[in-house]
Amino acid sequence: MLPGVSSASGSPRSGRIVEFHRPRFFWTGASSLTAGVLLHLPDYVAAREMHFHMAGMPMTAPMLAGMALIAIGFLLATVGLLPRARAGGQARHRAAHYQFRAIDDAALTPAHWGLLFVLGIALIVDVMKPATLGFVLPGMSTEYEISKATGAWLLLCALAGTTLGSVAWGVLADRIGRRAAILLASLMFIGTAVCGTMPEFAWNLLMCFLMGAAAGGMLPIVYALMAESVPAHRRGWLIVLHGGMGTVGGTLVAAGCAALLEPHFSWRALWLLNLPTGVLMLVLNRWIPESPRFLLERGRTEEARAVMARYGVVLEESRQTDHAEETIATTSRFGEIRTLFRQPLLVQTGVVVAYGLAWGLVNWGFIAFLPTLLQDAGVGAGRASFLLFLSALVAIPGTVLVAFAYGMWSSRKSMVAYAVATVVSLLGLAALDDYRTNQVALVGLLGLLFAASGGVIAMLSPYTAEVYPTRLRGTGSGLSAGSSKLGGLLGGIGSVAGLIGTAAGMAGPAVAVSIPMLLAGLFVATRGIETRGRRLEEIAARPTESVEHAAR
Repeated sequence: MLPGVSSASGSPRSGRIVEFHRPRFFWTGASSLTAGVLLHLPDYVAAREMHFHMAGMPMTAPMLAGMALIAIGFLLATVGLLPRARAGGQARHRAAHYQFRAIDDAALTPAHWGLLFVLGIALIVDVMKPATLGFVLPGMSTEYEISKATGAWLLLCALAGTTLGSVAWGVLADRIGRRAAILLASLMFIGTAVCGTMPEFAWNLLMCFLMGAAAGGMLPIVYALMAESVPAHRRGWLIVLHGGMGTVGGTLVAAGCAALLEPHFSWRALWLLNLPTGVLMLVLNRWIPESPRFLLERGRTEEARAVMARYGVVLEESRQTDHAEETIATTSRFGEIRTLFRQPLLVQTGVVVAYGLAWGLVNWGFIAFLPTLLQDAGVGAGRASFLLFLSALVAIPGTVLVAFAYGMWSSRKSMVAYAVATVVSLLGLAALDDYRTNQVALVGLLGLLFAASGGVIAMLSPYTAEVYPTRLRGTGSGLSAGSSKLGGLLGGIGSVAGLIGTAAGMAGPAVAVSIPMLLAGLFVATRGIETRGRRLEEIAARPTESVEHAAR
């Protein structure tokens, strides 16, 4: 048995979960918020004779009262999640006296699988929110009688929300906890369900921004919580595979709900789904224990022991530190983000931000416009959709391979390899002369692009969660996720998107987005660090070290 670790069997605290700081405030706020959404439903149901057409209708008194309840409820629930003041410096001093080999060397237990299952649902819920945008936009544009250009503002607001939300929620996760940040995002999902009853398009823009903020915030925090709870020798491949399955699941759920609900209940029903999915996350919160690393970082020792007991071990205090995390001071109460851009974390921040920006440019500056690019090149709309479908099927083995490569081969080399594969596919597409006569090559290159770019984003969040110390892991994960969304904004509405209207075929846009991806791959190759099989505390103790580490 390891020093400082004993079996959890028979522990009197093994069944205890981490509780809310002010449970009455939280549940009162959650109930108020839910009631506020329900007050909007009578007007939605009343419009069923017009196929739920609500554009131009006035905001009724129950709807206005519901909006007030949503705002009040969100504030109350937030207060309920805020931690009580603690001596942060003393807490971090105590945290250094504990070892985490108990978690890192443990076997996967039913508690681990339960956590992964619940967080998998969180990922599916998170992914399906932005995926729903493509399904609601046609019906929304028709009902509000807006042009495609005006409707595109919905996507812009969503991307802006995810960009800011990723950073804001990352900071929150380091201040109030991973579990609390996830629950706060779930509450915002519930509140934005009223988007499905809004009579004006402008209200949809606001709600879409808020929904994007919640979706952008939940994703990196889920990865941070998984990284801090899964044993080191299983962490890499399991988190990458888990994330990939969550992404696929979210897309499938969004498409399935659109097929089942939209023909009968209009596009508005897809927004109203935020209510049951958000409530589902609140119901499942019992099976989302807080990160024991975060709890010890904040001096909540007894709660940390209770959570570790769920995973089959008890952590005991020991003066024998093993790769204690380097103490990195922030300069102000909200100095977490600035700390990421200072030594010794500056280089790794540059690596993950460059990697995220590059993916955002490729995905939103090129892949999102593939149907348009193919049609402009003379490929019919139906044929273009079929070719893209075939390409997605071809990409499936490559997206599965990324989990094996990241966890069993090398995290750093895998990131470089998938970046290079993305560049190769883009340049190959740029070199094709006639897409109509070279369809086999087109499908192969598109399949490679989907698999490679999908691997890039699948590895970004797990890698980010591994390279930052515990007290900055949420902030770093949020910044990384925000960088990918910022790349989307630049790619979707910036100079790269402008090339589509002036360049013939795919050559101009493909070459343009391949350059930052190539530079990002080179940055990872020269300054990235190897994380495979290494304990989080070991990585954080040497944040500037680039090593080839073989898992023991």
